[in-house]
Amino acid sequence: MSVAPPPAATLGRRGLLAGAAGLFLLAGCGGPQPSGDGPAAPSATGYPVTVRHALGETVVPDRPRRVVTLSAANTDVALAMGVLPVAIPRTVYGGDAEGVLPWVRDAITAHGGEFPQVIGTDDLAAVPLEQVAAARPDLVLATYSGLTAAEYDQLSAIAPTVAYPDAPYSTAWQEQTRVAGRVFGDPARAEQLVAATEERLRTAAARHPRLAGATFVYTGGMDGGALGVFRAGDVRVRLVTDLGLALAPYVEQNAPGDGEVYYTVSGELLSRVDSDLVIGFFATEQEAQAFRTAPGVSLLPAMRRGGFAPVVGADRVVASSAPSVLSIPWVLDAYLPVLAGAADRSRG
Repeated sequence: MSVAPPPAATLGRRGLLAGAAGLFLLAGCGGPQPSGDGPAAPSATGYPVTVRHALGETVVPDRPRRVVTLSAANTDVALAMGVLPVAIPRTVYGGDAEGVLPWVRDAITAHGGEFPQVIGTDDLAAVPLEQVAAARPDLVLATYSGLTAAEYDQLSAIAPTVAYPDAPYSTAWQEQTRVAGRVFGDPARAEQLVAATEERLRTAAARHPRLAGATFVYTGGMDGGALGVFRAGDVRVRLVTDLGLALAPYVEQNAPGDGEVYYTVSGELLSRVDSDLVIGFFATEQEAQAFRTAPGVSLLPAMRRGGFAPVVGADRVVASSAPSVLSIPWVLDAYLPVLAGAADRSRG
């Protein structure tokens, strides 16, 4: 079984709104796809579409018109593809009073259609089956989720449900986008979004040359007195490597053989966890400070060299922990200076 990410995955302002809106407009250059009631239309070209995933095989018979998304990243990719869902999940961690993330609200506003129903509760582990059914979807998009086989079967009885390709909460943002391109009948648009986002990452990273090749460890903080460490398969780690950094060799060399993307390193071993940076995510600055002063953390070589890169703020944590073609441009201008500053101190 794969370890589910922290709340961020269940899911700096200057230049960020513009970046998200720009990609949304790029995604919509072919015109928005309807997601709601309307007159019946002939089957779209290219359908049915069959998608194989970790929980089975899903046939999407026609271009979806009523889409329900599970987790924030699925909402992101639907909106980026020009599809306004009829229902989106409530996001407690990082969301506003209605449970909507800032870049999601921006994209919905830019779309101009009826605001989706926000479904779910503060219990992030619960799939709101009754609310999903009440939305009368013709597609449930769950390529980035923690669905169990039983939950998948229940959702599939409501509507075609597309789950994650390999493991819970492990689908890279590029793959999420490409699957959405197939499901929504526009692979070319999906490839355009992926290419534009990758170019944005390359261009932004080039402005901070000290990041190139810098090694890092990614943590969510101390876990029962031990350091929590994310492995190479975790999506937040892959976003950092997309920026030209390298996961510290220690992480994979000392990982347990259970295939999970997260493990812990006991406090007395932290002096061996060598890297240029320690990247951590924290809801508040107080949490980041508590990590700095936690027993054993000062033993980390990167901490001694000033290479601590804390990502602070629930919305920024979500944007960088469950990255998508919408959340990446929203957070990038705030995220990169944190990484670059730590690299300058540690490698300088």
